[in-house]
Amino acid sequence: MSRVYKILGLDEWREALRTGRFAGSAVDLQDGYIHLSTADQAQETASRHYAGRAALVTLELEADDLGEALRWEPSRGGALFPHLYGVLDVGLVRAVRQAPLGADGVPHVDLGA
Repeated sequence: MSRVYKILGLDEWREALRTGRFAGSAVDLQDGYIHLSTADQAQETASRHYAGRAALVTLELEADDLGEALRWEPSRGGALFPHLYGVLDVGLVRAVRQAPLGADGVPHVDLGA
């Protein structure tokens, strides 16, 4: 099994639960896919893109459940990141964990390990 993760605002997650689907955060919609991270990438993603943001959660997904809509593509630095080309069905979410801000202002990504 290969797990991938999505960091998003608690308000976005609540809306996804209400509708049963998550189409993406603003940056996802702009880029045309939902940005995901591997376990090794998630904390750096939180540091780079979510510093100072409170009320975040981390969704845990099984990569195989996402099918062909999941593509592994290089980032600017060359590392492969998982990108979901499509809407995420909330029924595919394996776990949801809070990502509280640390004293340094960076969200702490709990991957349950």
